[in-house]
Amino acid sequence: MSQENTSSIIVVGKLGAPYGIKGWLKVHSFTDDPIGIFDFSPWLIGQQGKWQTLEVVDWRRHNKGFIAKFAQVNDRDEAMAYTHAEISMDAAQLPELPQGEFYWRDLIGMSVVTDKGYDLGIVDDLMETGSNDVLVVKANNKDAFGQAERLIPFLTDSVIKEIKHDAKEITVDWDPGF
Repeated sequence: MSQENTSSIIVVGKLGAPYGIKGWLKVHSFTDDPIGIFDFSPWLIGQQGKWQTLEVVDWRRHNKGFIAKFAQVNDRDEAMAYTHAEISMDAAQLPELPQGEFYWRDLIGMSVVTDKGYDLGIVDDLMETGSNDVLVVKANNKDAFGQAERLIPFLTDSVIKEIKHDAKEITVDWDPGF
């Protein structure tokens, strides 16, 4: 994979320290279901802007995390070279979602407008809270309410009125003064 074509790369975890002498490495999964990281192989391993493919040949639970063995890594010295590397995958490897469902990354960069037509800004990030997810909306430079950013609860029954994927726009029932 060339370094220029990284727009479809998603970081799904990170490799930790070597485990044992046979080339196993600790794995830190960032996926919603931590075991889900093993549904994708090969993994793209990123280090200093360079990408390499590693094939997972075995994995197992270890303490509160996981350890994995790769086809190309056969001893502790080889494993050391991958310590702290990012585990990524190509977005094309993600399964298709049912109609009306989406990945968080699909919402990043979408415009957010109120149901009365006020432009609140662009989705910059999403946060998980205990009760519901929250859109982090970066306000426009000339926001009439002087807001730099807004935190809007992602409540599909009350706040989020419509998500238009093609138009890259989310319509919300929200007071721009908040």
